[in-house]
Amino acid sequence: MEIKVRLFATLRENRDKELQLSLSEGVTPADIFVKLEIAKEDVAILLVNGRDGSPGQALKDGDVVSIFPPVGGG
Repeated sequence: MEIKVRLFATLRENRDKELQLSLSEGVTPADIFVKLEIAKEDVAILLVNGRDGSPGQALKDGDVVSIFPPVGGG
């Protein structure tokens, strides 16, 4: 199945900002973190198809996963 992954801010370092991944059925966002070598603590916001997502939810063909790191500032 095909999943589009969008990375933001510091997560784009040494990676493309948008990736098209061919993955097996039942894959989760947590599996994508492992594949892309993104530590769980580096993920502050996870969206699946523009809505709040969870690392353990099963993805479907055509889903869009957006991953944001913690944002600093003040």
